[in-house]
Amino acid sequence: MKIYFAGSIRGGREDADRYYEIINHLKKYGEVLTEHVGSDSLTHKGENTLNDDKIHDRDMGWLLSSDIIIAEVTNPSLGVGYEIGRAIECKKKVVCLFYTKSDNRLSAMIAGSKDIILFEYSSLNVAISYLDKIFI
Repeated sequence: MKIYFAGSIRGGREDADRYYEIINHLKKYGEVLTEHVGSDSLTHKGENTLNDDKIHDRDMGWLLSSDIIIAEVTNPSLGVGYEIGRAIECKKKVVCLFYTKSDNRLSAMIAGSKDIILFEYSSLNVAISYLDKIFI
């Protein structure tokens, strides 16, 4: 199974540790095409080895080849929103995770979409348990 994980990069890296843990868990179920999103070496400035065109085209290739999109949407991100919209347009299964202990409010565009499976969680263990149910 090919898994596309989406999480904020240029929108802020406050949740990078959580992304890392989720990505490591998702590897039990398949290949995580966007494993770099959880890397602590990636900053809010993004990747510095590719230009924006190359990043967009590479990531869209991964998104289109994936079987499922898992998006951590606690930290608002234009890029993640774009990826979710494109995934829905392509009839991909989209699962969004939102950490309820955050001070951020979840976008109505995510919460109100009938094309998104939304899971709100209060701890990493709860999120991982939920993901296990999706893949089993």
